[in-house]
Amino acid sequence: MEHYGLIKSIHQLSAALSLFLFILRGSLAIFQTPGFPNKHLIHVIPHVVDTILLTSAIVLAVMARQTPFVDHWLTAKVIALLVYIALGSLALKRARTLAGRLVSLSLALATFGYIVWVAFTKNPAPWL
Repeated sequence: MEHYGLIKSIHQLSAALSLFLFILRGSLAIFQTPGFPNKHLIHVIPHVVDTILLTSAIVLAVMARQTPFVDHWLTAKVIALLVYIALGSLALKRARTLAGRLVSLSLALATFGYIVWVAFTKNPAPWL
C-alpha cells in the first residue's frame, strides 16, 4: 500500500485525460473536421491513456484486495465500463447518422459520469 496514493492519482489523471480525449474525438466525429492536424495522434494517444487507466485500475484493485463480482461497486464499474466502450464505439465509428452519434456520445458521457460517481461513493446505486 506504499504507493497506493500515487497510483490512485495516476488513475484519476488518466481518467480525466481519457474523458477529454473522448470528447475531442467525439467532436471530430460529429463535426467531421477534415484536415484536423495530427489526426493520427488523436487516434493513438487515447489507446495509450486507456491502457494506463486500465492498468492502474487493476493495480489499485489488487493493492486494496477488491475483486469484481465480490465487491458490488467494482462489479458495477466493470459492467458500466463495457457499456461505455460499446457506446463510445457507436459514437466514434459505428453510428450511421448524426443523431445516432449524438445519442451514443451523450449516453457514453452519462455512463462515464456514473462510473466516476460509483468510484467516489463505493456504491453501485449512489442515487439511493
